[in-house]
Amino acid sequence: MNKKIEKVLEIWHNHFLDEEKQYSEFESSDIEYFVGCMLYNHFNFSTALDTMKTIDLSYDFLSSCDKEYDEIKDIIKSIEFDDERDSIAFLQDFIAQAQKKYSGDELYLLNRLAYHVNGVAQRYKSGEEAKKVDFVAPVKKSPNPLLR
Repeated sequence: MNKKIEKVLEIWHNHFLDEEKQYSEFESSDIEYFVGCMLYNHFNFSTALDTMKTIDLSYDFLSSCDKEYDEIKDIIKSIEFDDERDSIAFLQDFIAQAQKKYSGDELYLLNRLAYHVNGVAQRYKSGEEAKKVDFVAPVKKSPNPLLR
């Protein structure tokens, strides 16, 4: 794993060893998930869906981080690649390594992140542009002629 990412994980895992700093539904895998989200946001993928240009970080997590957040943000910002393909591969590799550390319910957030990043990778490889997500359900035509 990348030395900078190892440093980030070490900082937050050490921080959250103190149960006083853990929020109500804290799981160790949250750390890898939020690091992955920070990387995703930092890389700003061109083929991300409109609704997934950035991933919000949990207020519970951030409010538990104290001064470490600024240090970690600076480390994340220092990770740069010339080619978006390398950024995607880096994030996919990070997620795959994180997924190996956990099992069961602990994988829920990491699996969600992997799903989105894999979609970005597929669109990038195929040259496909991200489609706009439409949240409005199509209106169903009523069989009743008075309601058409």
